[in-house]
Amino acid sequence: MTGPPPALSVEGLTVRYGDRTALHRVDLEVRPGELVALTGPNGSGKTTLIRAALGLTPLSEGTVRLFGTSTTALSVRARALRVAWVPQDEAPQDNVRVLDYVLYGRFAHLPPFTGEGPSDRAKATQALEEMGLRDRADSGVLELSGGERQRLLLARGLAQEAPLLLLDEPTAHLDIGHQLDLLDRVRRLVRDRGVCAVAALHDLNLAGRYADRVVVLSHGRLVADGPPDATLTETILRTVWGVESQRRRDPRTGATYLVPYRPSDPSSPFPPGSRGRLHVIGGGGAAAGILHGLVDAGWSVTAGVLPLLDSDAEAADELGVPYVPEIPFAPIGEDARARLRDLLAQAQAIVVAPIAVGPSNLANLQELRGSTPRAPILFVEPGPSADRDFTGGAATALRAQLLAEGAETVADVPALLRRLSALPGAAPAATIATGR
Repeated sequence: MTGPPPALSVEGLTVRYGDRTALHRVDLEVRPGELVALTGPNGSGKTTLIRAALGLTPLSEGTVRLFGTSTTALSVRARALRVAWVPQDEAPQDNVRVLDYVLYGRFAHLPPFTGEGPSDRAKATQALEEMGLRDRADSGVLELSGGERQRLLLARGLAQEAPLLLLDEPTAHLDIGHQLDLLDRVRRLVRDRGVCAVAALHDLNLAGRYADRVVVLSHGRLVADGPPDATLTETILRTVWGVESQRRRDPRTGATYLVPYRPSDPSSPFPPGSRGRLHVIGGGGAAAGILHGLVDAGWSVTAGVLPLLDSDAEAADELGVPYVPEIPFAPIGEDARARLRDLLAQAQAIVVAPIAVGPSNLANLQELRGSTPRAPILFVEPGPSADRDFTGGAATALRAQLLAEGAETVADVPALLRRLSALPGAAPAATIATGR
């Protein structure tokens, strides 16, 4: 026994605009009760796919069905009974009363040549209530804020009572508070009303937080489709958006999210001709001069765990130095520590900048314990290290232990460079590749 047809079924969909192919053989199904996020870079085909689902764009190849019926076989009214469209933005030309604007959504339910009745007004009022706009029913639409206007568009879609909602960039131009509010409301509609929704979203982390599935488009092709855990990956962000990232999991909700930190370098992070691989532990601006000195001297460099917006993170971004991003003022999490261990394992030597050490970044030093037998550790210390210990002595004790196990100290960057030149296997300065 077969179940109900998909709310939206796209098979082999190709759309061309002249010589340009906007969508190429896309297959997609959306089932009732699902919230699907449609993501991809600008120009990937998100809006074209939504317009094709609405029957507003001619198909070059393939089929689009709404609840089992081809869009080409449905009249405009019949389509409006199945699917409601919430556009990215709409600029009303007249200062129409908010309630009347929502009543436009009742068009498909009205017999020809008739006006709205009490039932239609009740449904429009209920839609305003659900969107938190009941008190604005008699206001003009031009008097609403941007966030209120976006909720108004969603209210009109609700009044349409279509079982499928298509939202084209509904959070565009909204601040983060209004973005969360709007998507909270869409999530509740899917849960409480039993509708299904497809929302084109730029923000991958919002997609992962709210969607049951995330569909990724790139250059008009569908490249990923699945739950957020399967689709929000460092590889997807690198290959589709060209951005390096760190994948994390929210400990409160379990949701997957990505922390982007720099554009991808299509070449290896360790260019040919470099003198070797070094790893720098920094933070708070203590490592910026060291990073510049090492890169200028021809070393391939990675950095440890750095808070987003930290001045050392900015220096690493400027130099193209890979590092592990972390939320500012937060303890270093297990995911970040695992990534840190990967970078430490690649290093021929480890350089510790004169950082202030507190409970949140102590893990940067703790992870060095396993590195001592293999990679030399060099502390750059222009002054007393105890002055930078805010861990109640834990950092000082750890430093002493590392020194007892073979770590060394150097006074400044020139002394560091001289010491690094003596490392076994280090290429001489004369072989450094130019072009940095």
